[in-house]
Amino acid sequence: MPAAGSTTKSDARRRAVVAAAVRCFAHKGFYGTTTNEIAEAVGISQPYLYRLYPNKEALFASAVDHVSVIMTETLTAHSTPSDGAADPEAAVRAARDAYTALVADRAILRFLMHANCAADETLVAEAVRRCYATQVDTVRRMLGDDDAVRRWFGSGMLDNVVAVLDLDGVDEPWARVLAAR
Repeated sequence: MPAAGSTTKSDARRRAVVAAAVRCFAHKGFYGTTTNEIAEAVGISQPYLYRLYPNKEALFASAVDHVSVIMTETLTAHSTPSDGAADPEAAVRAARDAYTALVADRAILRFLMHANCAADETLVAEAVRRCYATQVDTVRRMLGDDDAVRRWFGSGMLDNVVAVLDLDGVDEPWARVLAAR
């Protein structure tokens, strides 16, 4: 019998588990989500989940890596490496449009917020750092300089709060300030 994870079927299951893990962790975070909930969401047994991933921390780290790939592909698809040098404002608009489309999927947005909160776990912290490193490199190629990268991430963090709290639907002065409307 082949080793766990060495078959095409196992690879497909692993992808399905990671996708389900993103959705499950998005709702209850690393600490509140059980591996049994993830296994049930995929329609597999918990022991089979543990054949694919040795523990919840490794699964969460894989989910972070998966989301990082999605983010990079989305941002890269909406820009060219020379965008920042040719027209910095157009590069920022393209990047923000791509990011807005990405986080319209609330599961990804909430998952990313939970990933930052679970960084006390060693494997999770390593995965989150890899994700940030990749995103910083991607945004730097798009926008061209470190100051623009810092502004991008600062604005993005605020955009995350506005989106997760659905502040576009809150008619209060403080919400209008944060949502820039």
